[in-house]
Amino acid sequence: MEQRHHQPSSRNKPSGHLIYERVTRGIRVAVRPAFLDDQSDPEASRYLWSYTVTIENKSPETVQLMSRYWHITDAVGHIQEVRGPGVVGAQPVLEPGQVFEYTSGCPLPTASGAMAGKYQMKAASGEAFEAEIPAFLLESPHERRQIH
Repeated sequence: MEQRHHQPSSRNKPSGHLIYERVTRGIRVAVRPAFLDDQSDPEASRYLWSYTVTIENKSPETVQLMSRYWHITDAVGHIQEVRGPGVVGAQPVLEPGQVFEYTSGCPLPTASGAMAGKYQMKAASGEAFEAEIPAFLLESPHERRQIH
């Protein structure tokens, strides 16, 4: 399920999915979530999304992604917090202008939810800082939409 690769900066964005992005200290984090209908089972309250994260170093210094923190909320307000070293088993080093992209997944027991988080980064100078991951929605066609 997890994939990762370095790539040159690209402005091509797939259509059909919302892209959420935020820039912190020259580190651009863009997230593209997608509902995986074929891997979800609404009758068993299992819903699965993939999300592709693009991290672009637009700053003048080399940085390394050291760890991640995710704050995941389902439709009934249950919260999961996830912390760990790196992403997809890597702690990528990004020189100015470099891009790192990876895809991961998130299962929820509800038909919708939201995610947000932070990457702990380390600059070549040794200074540590946080790069914000923009909050993004996990939506599915199974979501019960109510009009009040």
